[in-house]
Amino acid sequence: MIMKNIFKIFATILMALTVASCSEFLDRPTEDSLSSATYYQNDAQVEQGVNYLYNSPWYDIIRFFIYGGETMAGNVFEGSSNYITLTVNGTDGDLKNMAYALWSVNAHCNTVIQNILNSTGSASKEVKDRAIGEALAWKAMAYFFLVRTFGDVPIIHDNTEIIKENSYNEVSKVQKADVYDYVIITLEEALKFLPKKSYIGQKPRIDYYAAEALLAKVYLTKAGVTGSLDDADLTKARDLAKDVIENSGRSLTPKYSDVFRLSPEVYNQTGECLISWLWTATPQAWTAQNSIQCDVGLVGFDEFGDLWGDWKGPSVDLQDLFGVSASENPQSRVNKDDRRQATMMMFGDQYDYFWTDMGGFDFYRFFYDSSYSPNPTSGAFGCGTGANFAKHLYGDTADHVAAVGHSPAYMYNSLPTHILRLSDVYLVYAEACLLTNDASTALTYVNKVRQRAHAADLTSVTINDIWKERRLELALEGDNWYDFVRRSYYKMDDVIAEIKAQRRSVYGGLDDAYKSFVCDEKGNYVGPGANAWDASGISYDTTQYQLTDVKPEMFTMPFPTEDVVLNPNVASTAEPIHVDVRETYSYNF
Repeated sequence: MIMKNIFKIFATILMALTVASCSEFLDRPTEDSLSSATYYQNDAQVEQGVNYLYNSPWYDIIRFFIYGGETMAGNVFEGSSNYITLTVNGTDGDLKNMAYALWSVNAHCNTVIQNILNSTGSASKEVKDRAIGEALAWKAMAYFFLVRTFGDVPIIHDNTEIIKENSYNEVSKVQKADVYDYVIITLEEALKFLPKKSYIGQKPRIDYYAAEALLAKVYLTKAGVTGSLDDADLTKARDLAKDVIENSGRSLTPKYSDVFRLSPEVYNQTGECLISWLWTATPQAWTAQNSIQCDVGLVGFDEFGDLWGDWKGPSVDLQDLFGVSASENPQSRVNKDDRRQATMMMFGDQYDYFWTDMGGFDFYRFFYDSSYSPNPTSGAFGCGTGANFAKHLYGDTADHVAAVGHSPAYMYNSLPTHILRLSDVYLVYAEACLLTNDASTALTYVNKVRQRAHAADLTSVTINDIWKERRLELALEGDNWYDFVRRSYYKMDDVIAEIKAQRRSVYGGLDDAYKSFVCDEKGNYVGPGANAWDASGISYDTTQYQLTDVKPEMFTMPFPTEDVVLNPNVASTAEPIHVDVRETYSYNF
C-alpha cells in the first residue's frame, strides 16, 4: 500500500538497520549500528547495507507471486478463488500485501542509495558504486512488477520529498507507458554503476549483465504498450538480450532441475540465475527466509508440520501443455520434456534429489504406504488436478543440510527464488528477433531452450510457439501471467480466447484409481500393478472453474481499497497523467 503506509514504510527502513546479523550472504547491519550516520563506513558495512534488499522487503509478495499470478495464468488450481475467475478486488489480502511490499522495496532502495551517497567513511568507490547499482536494479524490478500488475501507477521518485511535502495522499497515477520509461531510466542508471562480472557458482548478486537482461525484458514488454508493436523497442530488446547472451560468459545449466536446487554450486553453476531472491534460514530474521514450501508442499513432506499444499497444484491445462494427463496409467506416461517432472509432481514420479537420506522420494508410496513417510499423510491423493508442485521445494532437513550445511526450521528455508534466468533472456531474444524479421535466429534460441530439456527441436517457429515455450520453461515461477498482460496490450482478443479455452477445472475419481493401482483389497500398499490400471472412474469436471466471460479490464489489478479511499487519484476510474520522465526525474549521482 502506498498512501496509508508511507510512514510505516519509512519506519521499517530504519528498523532494517537494527536487525541482528546473519551468518551468511544476507548479513545486514548489526544492532550497534543504529543510524546511517554511523553505518556504511567501510566496504563490509556498505555491502551488508544492501544485502537485505535481496529478501526481506520482498517477503509479502510471495503469495501473490506463487498463487495469484500463476492461478490467473491458468497454471495453478487453488479451488474457488477470485484469482481463478480473474475477479480480484481491492480488499484481497494477498493483493494488498503484494502492493505494500512493492512500494516498500521502492522506499528501501531509495533510502539505501541516499545513505550510501551520504556516507563519509572509508568505503571504496568500487563497492559503493556496486551497491548503488544493485539498489537501482531492485527499484526497477519493483516498478516492473507494479506497472505490469496495476497498469498506471504513481511514481515515487524520492520518499523524503513526498513526506516533506505531505503530498502522499495527492499523488496521481502516471500513464503506464511513462512508467515503463521510468523503469528504463532507472536501469540505465544502474548500468553505470554495476560491474561487468559474473557470480558463476556463487549466490548471484546483480551485476551489469543481470540488469541489462532485465532491461531487455522491459523493452520487450513496453514494445506493445500503446496498442501496436514498436520496432524501436523491439530492436532495443533484441540488442540488449544479444549482448547478455554473447558477452556475459553465462550459459544454461545443463540439467533443468538443477536450477531449482539449494546449493549455489549446483543452481548457479553456469551463471544462468541472473536475479534471485536470496533467502536465509535464520529464525532471528523473520521475512529473510523462504517459506514457499509451506504453501505448495505436501503435508508430511518435511519434518516441521508446516506444509499445507496438498489440495492445490499445477492445473490440468498445464499438464495438457506438457502432453501428459493425470488420468493415464502412470507406468505408461511418457515425458517428452524434462521440465514436466521438474515443474510438477504426478502420481508415479520419483525424485533422486528429494529425501536423499531415504534414497529419494517415491510418489507412488507417499500417500498410500503408511510405513514410508516419517510424517504419514491422510492416505488420500489431495489435489483434484492430479499434480502437485515440484518447483519451490527444498525437500527435508537432510536435503537442506547437505546443500548448505545448516538446518531449515518451521517456515524457514534458504532455497533461492529465481525471478530472471538466462533461459528467459534466450526467449526474449527469440521473440524480439522473430518480430524484427529474423526467424532463423529465433528458431535457434527456442531450440537451445528445448534442447536443455531434451524436448524435440522445432523445425520452424511462430509467435505462438514462443508463447508456449515461455509457459513451459517458466511455469510456476511467477511470470506467465505477465506474459498474458503484455500480450493483452496489443492482442487482447487473442489472450482472452486463450484463457477461455484453458482447462482450469479438476478430475473426480483420481484417488480411488490411484489407490486401487497400488493397494490390495484391504488397502495395504503393494506397489504399482497391485491391480490393473482402471481409469473408468476418472472424469474431468467441465462444470466448474471454466471461464466464459473474460473482459479486458481483468488484465489490470485494482489498487487496494484503503489507498483509493485515502487518495481517489489512484482509483480505477481516475485518469492517469502524462509525465515526460527524462525531463522530470533525474538521479544526479
